[in-house]
Amino acid sequence: MNRFSRLGGILAVTLALSGPATAQEDPSLATVLATVNGTEITLGHLLAAQGALPEQFREMPAEALFEPLIEQLIEQTALMQAAQDGLNRREQITLENERRAFIANAALTRVAEQALTDQAIDEAYTAFVTEFDGREPTPEYNASHIIVETEQEAQALREQLDEGADFAELAREHSLDGAAANGGSLGWFGPGVMIPEFEQAVEAMEVGEYKGPLQTQFGWHLVLLNDTRMSQAPALEEVREALEQGIVREAAEAELARVTGTADIARSYDTLDPEVLRRADLLDD
Repeated sequence: MNRFSRLGGILAVTLALSGPATAQEDPSLATVLATVNGTEITLGHLLAAQGALPEQFREMPAEALFEPLIEQLIEQTALMQAAQDGLNRREQITLENERRAFIANAALTRVAEQALTDQAIDEAYTAFVTEFDGREPTPEYNASHIIVETEQEAQALREQLDEGADFAELAREHSLDGAAANGGSLGWFGPGVMIPEFEQAVEAMEVGEYKGPLQTQFGWHLVLLNDTRMSQAPALEEVREALEQGIVREAAEAELARVTGTADIARSYDTLDPEVLRRADLLDD
C-alpha cells in the first residue's frame, strides 16, 4: 500500500525544523538507512520511493524530504511484515497481477529505450521522406477564417474588411472557435481535411483573397487564403514524435513476439464462457 498521509502531514513541520542529514562518505544503493525486524531499508529504496513521488514533492528541498520519506518506508515495512501473512485471496491475486504488470512494463520500457536511438530515428525519417516523395504531389493551403452564428454578423464583418479592417484582429474579436486566439489561422491543410463547402471555397481562391459569408454546418464563415504550396515532406522535428512512437511500438511488438514465441504456453480457456468475467464474487471465496 502506498501510504502518503504521514509524509504529507509532517512536511510543513519538517520544512521549518529539519536540518541537513548527517553526511556519509561514498553512499551506495546498498547503504542501509534503517532495519525493521531485520529487513533492511537502503538508499536504493529511498531513491526509488523519491522518484515515485508526485512532482510537487520531488521538487522539495532534500533536507525537508529526507527523514519523512525514510520514516514512511519504515512504517510501510512494519505494516507489510505484520499484514502480509493475513492477505485475503483477492489481495494476494491483486498483488500477483501488480507484480506481473510492473515487471512486464519495466521490460518493455528497457526495450523502448534501447530501440530509440538517434540512428533509428534518422533511418525512420529517411524511410518516411522516401515514401512521402514517392506520392503524387498535392496542393496544400494555408487559410484563416472568422466564424459567427448568423449571416448578418458575417456580412457586417465582411463590410469592415472591405473598408480595410485587419482580418486577424476581427477574428480575435468576433470569431467563435479556438482559432480566434491566433487571428483565425487554420495553418496548413491538404485535400480532404476540411468540410467540402470550405475546401471548395479555398480551392477557388487566389492568395490574399477573402470570401464570405459562407455557410457550413458550423455557422457562417469569412475565409482568407494566406498561401498555397505543393505538398512536401515535413521537417524531422514536425514528425519526430510520431516516428518515435512508431519505433517504440515496433520494438515492443517484436519483443512480445519473441518472448511469447519462445515460451511454453498452454492455453486452456477455449471452453470457458466469457460471462465468467461477471463472477468477481469468486475472489471473495
